Amino acid sequence: LEATGQTPSGWLIHDMNRPRPPIVVPAPQTLPVPAPSDARVLFDGTDLNQWRSADGGPAKWVVGDGYMESVPDSGYLFSADGFGDIQLHVEWAAPANPSGKGQERGNSGVFLMSKYEIQVLDCYQNDTYPDGQAAAIYGQHPPLVNACLPPGEWQSYDIVFRRPRFNSQGEVTSPALITALHNGVLVHDDREVWGPTSWLQHFPYESHADRLPLALQDHGNPVRYRNIWLRELAEKEPTP
Repeated sequence: LEATGQTPSGWLIHDMNRPRPPIVVPAPQTLPVPAPSDARVLFDGTDLNQWRSADGGPAKWVVGDGYMESVPDSGYLFSADGFGDIQLHVEWAAPANPSGKGQERGNSGVFLMSKYEIQVLDCYQNDTYPDGQAAAIYGQHPPLVNACLPPGEWQSYDIVFRRPRFNSQGEVTSPALITALHNGVLVHDDREVWGPTSWLQHFPYESHADRLPLALQDHGNPVRYRNIWLRELAEKEPTP
């Protein structure tokens, strides 16, 4: 792997020379976190009725004891409905018996609007490029800290996402913004997203719909997810 694409940060994409975020040990959490009364529950551990495969057909992941798991060649999982500005809660667990190293360990991802990825990866005592470690905005922003728990343990992401805005000519008028916590620890603070996330490339924004599905990545690793819920956020302040 060689970093080749220049980014607005001044670092090359996936640059192994980039400083590593400091490691912090998060306080114990009480998981799963119950959904608030106004939340939309997308996965409660029982079925995949609110998820689809890339072709729009039934989801090909498997459901276990309260969780769903990526299986090889199952493809990405997409929410049946689209969303814009949201507060999102996701719980995930990397395989308990890790194999490989770097990007080969517990690799998956949470894609906001199917385009903007928060990386899922086993980064407990596992080094990789900082903009691709757990909780990174993939290829753009490393997390402020590495708050990973050991493999096999359930971890949480809490994400506030503000979608990008476009004018009538399709030009971006305000970029996407992400605030996120990993295991209760702040890892992104109103962070500006430069455009769709990608491997080894930096793509500019292209105008898209105001509401698009969430996606979970199949990267060939048996990563598990549970207790996925979101709250749709008002996109404009009320007029006085």
